[in-house]
Amino acid sequence: MQQQAIVQKGKNTGLISKLAERFSVEPEKMMTTLKATAFKVRDGEITNEQMMALLVVANQYGLNPFTKELFAFPDKGGIVPVVSVDGWARIINEHPAMDGVEFVDGPEENGIPAWIECVIYRKDRAHPTKARERFKEVRRDTQPWKSHPARMMRHKALIQCARIAFGFAGIYEQDEAERIVEMGNAEVVSVVPPGLGPYPDDQFNANIAAWAHLITSGGKTPDSILSTIRTKYTLTAEQENRIKALAKPAAQVDVDKEWMDEYNKEETNENA
Repeated sequence: MQQQAIVQKGKNTGLISKLAERFSVEPEKMMTTLKATAFKVRDGEITNEQMMALLVVANQYGLNPFTKELFAFPDKGGIVPVVSVDGWARIINEHPAMDGVEFVDGPEENGIPAWIECVIYRKDRAHPTKARERFKEVRRDTQPWKSHPARMMRHKALIQCARIAFGFAGIYEQDEAERIVEMGNAEVVSVVPPGLGPYPDDQFNANIAAWAHLITSGGKTPDSILSTIRTKYTLTAEQENRIKALAKPAAQVDVDKEWMDEYNKEETNENA
């Protein structure tokens, strides 16, 4: 009955009704269907808070979770919102300042570009935004990367460039989300093996977005991440400083969490 309770709640029916009308479905049916289809979960139940977090992202970016433009991984009571390539293409092309995109391929190594650069043009800026992704840094041992490495790298370059050009925040592509979930479930090893080697730059750069999410969501602190890494690798001063810089300033307020806390408080008072 959780979805019924959240649909009946006065303060939140605005968002739920708004999206239900947009997708031409009944509010309760929308909640039930999305809980069953929009989350990558093997077991357990999706909470109302996780469902509302997904709807907030869908509303903010104009994405459709029914067509898989947006889905999520549950993560420590919250979610890791994942935008598909189609979803990224939508929010990029619908941005009012969007004025074109192009790609530049680097020299090939074994038939695969060593890097791909994305260039995004904005109507309100004199200079384009550029982002280059290198194959050795971003590749993963998954089937899409084995069968279509250049396409996957192009997707990576597009997404990173869009973040810089338009300031998209709080959403991830699937590779990043899987890293975040994997790291969140990682065990902390207490025994330090001898002869630790340096942390490879390509692995470090590939994991930085996952660490940022874990820190800003409260799942980890910079010190706990550093402690875990030090059990396997040595870190340079620059690498340590980059991880420490990911910490959210104490004065920063998480609006969505504050909104959800207020909602839960009102629900408690109503049931009292």
